Amino acid sequence: MKCIILVLAGACSFGLLGTFVKKAYESGYKVGDVVGSQNLFGVMILWMLVFLTVKSSKQAQTLVVTKRQIVSLMAVGTTTGLTGMFYYAALQYISVSLAIILLFQFTWMGILLEAVAARRRPDKEKVISLVILFGGIIVASGYLDDGSQTVSLKGIILGLLSAVTYTLFIWFSGRTAKQVVPITRRAIMLSGSFILAMFVFPPYFLINGSLQEALLPWALLLALFGVVIPPLLYAIGVPRIGGGLATILSAAELPTAVIMSFIVLNESVSWMQWIGVGITICGIALPELMKRKTQGISLNL
Repeated sequence: MKCIILVLAGACSFGLLGTFVKKAYESGYKVGDVVGSQNLFGVMILWMLVFLTVKSSKQAQTLVVTKRQIVSLMAVGTTTGLTGMFYYAALQYISVSLAIILLFQFTWMGILLEAVAARRRPDKEKVISLVILFGGIIVASGYLDDGSQTVSLKGIILGLLSAVTYTLFIWFSGRTAKQVVPITRRAIMLSGSFILAMFVFPPYFLINGSLQEALLPWALLLALFGVVIPPLLYAIGVPRIGGGLATILSAAELPTAVIMSFIVLNESVSWMQWIGVGITICGIALPELMKRKTQGISLNL
């Protein structure tokens, strides 16, 4: 039960990010300030944790990594950096509730990528999941509430791009330098994300006084809840409960984001959109639930 709670807490932490970003925008900051400051503090905190781990446990292998592994992990880190850039940019044009729904399309994108890479069709459970997920995004988008409702096309494209890059991150991170200690692995990947962010968005916030103003608390919150806390909680909980159950529990990010946007940002979320959120969560959980049911039947036989 403890590990389940840890994974749930990690997922809920991710769900807070959209609201934090929106509040930072309300304070007058731009996507470059938010992305850059989050990466800066995130990479600083993670590397501090890496060296503290080495010092406290005296495990020198924590820092054992080859140049090739460093380069490959930093390259993978650019995909998570792009995910943050696209997702945070989308929040300039669309609501948190719609942006998180678009980001969660990485679920079916991952299924398709796996099918293409393996050169075989997805199984029945995954096909059903795809259909449900497509239905979920249509209902949750709000289009069915009012046909005259307009949604920013730029925001939708950016949101979907965040799903594409997150799909690539999941795909490559699961296949790159798996033998490296998790916290070091994460720190190296975030270093790649940090370098990309500094290249795309020069860190003017370091010299224009933004950090001494209202940007600092949002940067720290985004770093902690987006970069540091969730990966650490997942690293503890996922190996003990398994990837399938972790995937289901990770769907808690979706309702957390929508609830926070409704309560804190006063965003309008209709009952139809709530149904769409529920449909999307069902689509995420269905393959694992069907697999568990099938395994249970076979065990009984």
